[in-house]
Amino acid sequence: MGSQNTMSDSRRRFLSRSSAALWAAAAACRKPTPDSTSLPPGAPPAFGTAPDTGPAVSPSTFAEAEKLVQVEFSAAEREMAAGNWRKTMAPLYERRTGPRKFSAPPSLAPASQWDPVLASQPPGDRPDRFVRSQDPSVPLPSNDHDIAFAPLTQLSRWIERREISSERLTHLVG
Repeated sequence: MGSQNTMSDSRRRFLSRSSAALWAAAAACRKPTPDSTSLPPGAPPAFGTAPDTGPAVSPSTFAEAEKLVQVEFSAAEREMAAGNWRKTMAPLYERRTGPRKFSAPPSLAPASQWDPVLASQPPGDRPDRFVRSQDPSVPLPSNDHDIAFAPLTQLSRWIERREISSERLTHLVG
């Protein structure tokens, strides 16, 4: 009986020591939780732990907003919303609108380029200039209505030959 008692005592000691060692190891491996103020801009904070951001609001602000979105709150709901707006909702609004703005420099090319040629077709000649159709040498009509509704290719030829000015063309009433 004495040996069984000693065995159960050693089990208890083993379990208590191993539990304590396991807790110590878990505590040593645990990373410190970052403070919400040390997070990078735009990182979502844990709900309700963000620092106050955005403009201060009052229950009357929510009463006016109700008119815009056609929702009705009770006085208690308006008070609660105004009380926690800067801690819970304003950080989300800041993430949506973004704390930083990015404008690409003019030298930066777009990430994609549209090419209507199918992958199975060989690429054809790609002229780097605009080519107009042949000049049929149509005389300038005397009627403003006919001029106004003439094809653009013909209008460009009449302007090129100085048969009509761009100013007169813009003042035509059809």
